[in-house]
Amino acid sequence: MLAALGIVTASLVYTNKLAKKLEREEKKKMVQLVRAIKTLNEAPYNQDLSFMNQLLEENTTVPFIIASGQQTVQYVANIDTVGKRDGQQLLEQKLKEFSEEHPPIVIDFGFGTSYVYYGDSYLLKQLRYFPYVQLGIISLFLIVALIALSAAHRSIQNQVWVGLSKETAHQLGTPLSSIEAWLELLKDHEENKEAVEEMQKDLDRLKLVADRFSKVGSSPQLEEENLVTRVESMVHYMQKRAPSKVKITIDTDEPEIPVYISGPLFDWVLENLMRNALDAMDGKGSIAVKVVNTPQQVFVDVQDTGKGIAKHQIKKVFNPGFTTKKRGWGLGLSLSRRIIEKYHHGSLFVKSSEVGKGTTFRIILRR
Repeated sequence: MLAALGIVTASLVYTNKLAKKLEREEKKKMVQLVRAIKTLNEAPYNQDLSFMNQLLEENTTVPFIIASGQQTVQYVANIDTVGKRDGQQLLEQKLKEFSEEHPPIVIDFGFGTSYVYYGDSYLLKQLRYFPYVQLGIISLFLIVALIALSAAHRSIQNQVWVGLSKETAHQLGTPLSSIEAWLELLKDHEENKEAVEEMQKDLDRLKLVADRFSKVGSSPQLEEENLVTRVESMVHYMQKRAPSKVKITIDTDEPEIPVYISGPLFDWVLENLMRNALDAMDGKGSIAVKVVNTPQQVFVDVQDTGKGIAKHQIKKVFNPGFTTKKRGWGLGLSLSRRIIEKYHHGSLFVKSSEVGKGTTFRIILRR
């Protein structure tokens, strides 16, 4: 952008110099034309005036009007008025324009004083507008380049997150299979029953996490589910794992809201939002999950009473790698937005936040 600005500035300065030089040359040309016209009017009948006539004939670029002191038009050159009904009005308009562009050249024919009003040639006008055309082209090029770079950057980011997710799922597969085999051996002993049941729950949870990671990057199958049931399940799951002084509630006016979602991935989003809410609270407070159904959309708000987010950080919270935690990759919210926007064709954003009072994230699912 700085290079483009430098090019345009240099072009403006150089073109302006050329324009002024051309303007001076055109003024000299007009002075010569005025002398030629005066010579033609004052010359004897038998004098050779071929050179003067040639000067007048060769001027095909600079438009000019010769008018008396009362603005009566006496002669016109390089202004097309043939066949135009408003020809007189056009000449009056040109007289006004020319007088504003250049001071008129006074010519005395002996029988009265006349004034030569002239304007810029088409070439001079083009030269003056050229830098602005160049600026427009460079600006367009910069916009296209920035869009292309932004798209390439997003594509690389997506490839990194997808690769990381799939590699994580792959790496989890081997130890999970091994743990499952060990559990089968433990089941053979009755005294291990209670421990095996709890370990099985954790193993199933790990399998679900691996399944979620494996789905990132591929197009999941969306199925019609009751959103309320799904949200209630996640609220109950997170409540068991939350500190005793944190209360998680769900608020909905309808017991059943059917929507097309990928259950495991949507649970992941809710879990991420509630875990972030828990991290933002010092072991006490509340998290309220509100589900609102409308004919066109379904809103899911996750509101906490945590630390809140500073205004200058709200736009950054979904950027990959951004985190306010001492330990964190900054991928949770980025992947959550990707899941909602790309796979569910909805949106996820910070609805409101106030430092010291809490934050509300909103999920919008379109029907």
